[in-house]
Order: sequence, then C-alpha cells, then structure tokens
Amino acid sequence: MPKMKTSRAAAKRFKLTKTGKVKRSKAYKSHILTKKSAKRKRNLRKAGFLSSADAKVIKKILPYA
Repeated sequence: MPKMKTSRAAAKRFKLTKTGKVKRSKAYKSHILTKKSAKRKRNLRKAGFLSSADAKVIKKILPYA
C-alpha cells in the first residue's frame, strides 16, 4: 500500500498535542491592529483548540502528525 499524503495546507495551520487535541492559531491578528485593544491582541496570541468534530477531519488529512 502506498504512503498517504499529508495535506500541506493543514500541516501549516494545525499541530497535534501529546494528548491528541488539535491546536490552531487564532484569526484576526494580522492587520488592522490599531483599533484592537492591547488585551484583545494579547489574547489572540494564545493558541486555540478545535472542537472534537472538526478535529476528526483534520486528523484524517494529517496522517503522520
């Protein structure tokens, strides 16, 4: 059986934690930052996690992560 291909788009956006959760970065932190408060920008730096339903799909397209 041939090797499975990893979705490169997903590999750049998601990482798997040791417990199997899918870690993601938050949106809305790349531009138009002047009107956003410091607290809001600071909280956008923290990692987010996918819901279990979304995580199933991502785990399928990241077979070797």
